[in-house]
Amino acid sequence: MSASDDSGRAYPSEVSAALRDAAARLAATSDTPRLDAELLMAHALGVERAALLLDPSRFAVPAGFAALVERRLAHEPVAYIVGSRDFWTIRLSVGPGALIPRPDSETLIEAAVDHFGTEGPKRVLDLGTGPGTLLLAALAEWPDASGVGIDASEEALGYARGNAAALGFAERVEFRRGDWGEGVAETFDLILCNPPYITASEALMPDVADHEPAAALFAGDDGLADYRRIIPGLPPLLAPGGVAVLEIGATQHKLVGSLAEAAGFAAQCRQDLAGRDRALLLTPAA
Repeated sequence: MSASDDSGRAYPSEVSAALRDAAARLAATSDTPRLDAELLMAHALGVERAALLLDPSRFAVPAGFAALVERRLAHEPVAYIVGSRDFWTIRLSVGPGALIPRPDSETLIEAAVDHFGTEGPKRVLDLGTGPGTLLLAALAEWPDASGVGIDASEEALGYARGNAAALGFAERVEFRRGDWGEGVAETFDLILCNPPYITASEALMPDVADHEPAAALFAGDDGLADYRRIIPGLPPLLAPGGVAVLEIGATQHKLVGSLAEAAGFAAQCRQDLAGRDRALLLTPAA
């Protein structure tokens, strides 16, 4: 039986119907229309999605929900609409000018955890940190660690600094505007990097192509332009026993691995949850 107020307004059926309708409309826009509808509804209500799904009878459809759905129908990413994205064990604020964290990138943190275990690295460097994604996830994993995040975009760094403060990590992290590792004079136990690796000719979904920063996505005609700049500069940045973990495209294992070997590294590949090549672990070759 549906709960209702004094006017007889049925809350569960109203919310359920609104979610069904939104998901049906979003099916042509999104690969995850029901999830998108639920996230937008939860945001409009000011609650967690889990609370919405656990007891929808508590809620009526808020007035702002329809406008959020319209924004998603125009291909605006859900993360930009709601202003955040969960990654690893943390929540990050994101918006225009910052690359949205992807679940696939958690493969880099998983690989680092497997490498270091609970003891963890003491110093972490995140090249191309964006909104602080990899660095702040690493600091959440290892409370004794500190680190540096570098990005060419002051807009992205603004999100990163805000995220560090919101997570209580401001004293453990420094964010700098820079060009990959150029000018960095210290060494690090763990270097993380999710560089642009999409070829200039690749067609992307409108959600990505029309909204996320192109400089964080595209890397020349073959998608390797930034790896060619980053990898040769890594050896002097690694502390003894350190490891660099780089995200790669699903078809780039051998190409990026060859660049790493030429720079004196041994490379190991890790797959994401879908079984696609996603991360290379680089350690100095014996």
